[in-house]
Amino acid sequence: MGTDLREAKAAGRRLHGLPADLAGVVCLTSVVVATIVLPVVNETLLRAAVAIPFALFVPGWALVAVLFPHGHHETGQSRNGRTVSDGLGLYERVALSFGTSIAVTPIVGLVLDLSPVGLAPDAVVTSLAGLVLVLVAVAVRRRRALPSEVRYSVPYRQWLSAARSNLFRTETSWDTALTAVVAVSILLAVGSVGFVALDPKQGVPSSEFYLLAANESGDLVAENYPQEFTADETRSLVVGIQNNEHVSTPYTVVVRLDRVELRNNSTTVVESERLHRFEPRLTADETWHRRHPVQPSMIGDRLRLTYLVYKWNAPADPTVDNAYRDARLWIDVRER
Repeated sequence: MGTDLREAKAAGRRLHGLPADLAGVVCLTSVVVATIVLPVVNETLLRAAVAIPFALFVPGWALVAVLFPHGHHETGQSRNGRTVSDGLGLYERVALSFGTSIAVTPIVGLVLDLSPVGLAPDAVVTSLAGLVLVLVAVAVRRRRALPSEVRYSVPYRQWLSAARSNLFRTETSWDTALTAVVAVSILLAVGSVGFVALDPKQGVPSSEFYLLAANESGDLVAENYPQEFTADETRSLVVGIQNNEHVSTPYTVVVRLDRVELRNNSTTVVESERLHRFEPRLTADETWHRRHPVQPSMIGDRLRLTYLVYKWNAPADPTVDNAYRDARLWIDVRER
């Protein structure tokens, strides 16, 4: 307990030593990662509410901090009778941060799309978080290499003082309230666009499930399924799942060979042989394929090769009636 407390205090001192704006960036990045990792909040609207402003602004702010470590200071030089200044002011940084974030986020998405990870909202936000932390480390190093009087810093104490004085001045209270309404309206508009871009959930959450077999040229197709087997003969099939649930989802796939009879206009399983069980966990929009051998030992005609899919765990008695998705093939198995 004592070691954990010392480590927490040391982490607090390191964060306290960061410039105010970059400390805020680190805190927001930590919150974003937590909303993705923690099961309590990763399926709520809080995830989108935090991730959207993060993706639209924070990566750009961190990149601008790396490129422009100087503050906005007048140099005293004159060009055409005007005073020249170096660095960027707050408004320039904010505008440039939105622009660079909009440029950086698609690049990260393109890299992920070309990688085995795939283009999923959680993967994009997590990758952006890692990039932001790297940029913050570089930005801190660059600022500390400059004299303190020329480093960029956020004058938040002046803002708080000015806000307190303006709120209690009758002649400016209405202006302040109007400015706040306009600012909130702009944030809501930008957030709505970002929500559609980062979390484009369309339709009812669902999952696709299918079986594939190889044709004569070796390509996987949804046809040419094997129908004739010899006992203990091995033939290959491929089972596939496309996660369209919009969240990371674990699945259980149970493969059985059933002998069925028609009784009272309903199908009854009279004998069953368990062949396989798979338990993939798929991120949002991820596709999973699994090639597997089918080697039946049960003999008979019109045997039902049954694939049962469940979200999370399968029940003790998996059936077609309680499965989330299912697929069935009718096969004949002969003796050797």
